[in-house]
Amino acid sequence: MTEGLPDTECSRAGCRELAVWRVLWRNPRIHTEDRRKVWVACDEHVGYLREFLAARSFPVEVDVLTEVER
Repeated sequence: MTEGLPDTECSRAGCRELAVWRVLWRNPRIHTEDRRKVWVACDEHVGYLREFLAARSFPVEVDVLTEVER
């Protein structure tokens, strides 16, 4: 398991695990290229969230969570 930030929960519905990944994405039909949404994920759900977005043809990028997103 990767070390996460305190009090940062996974964005997967129902998951309360510590988030350690940042999933950046956008819906190209409604977001301009400079706008990106951020979900955070635990080790178990990072793949699920990435695949969920990629299946909808949304541009998606995953990297390590290094600061709390606000």
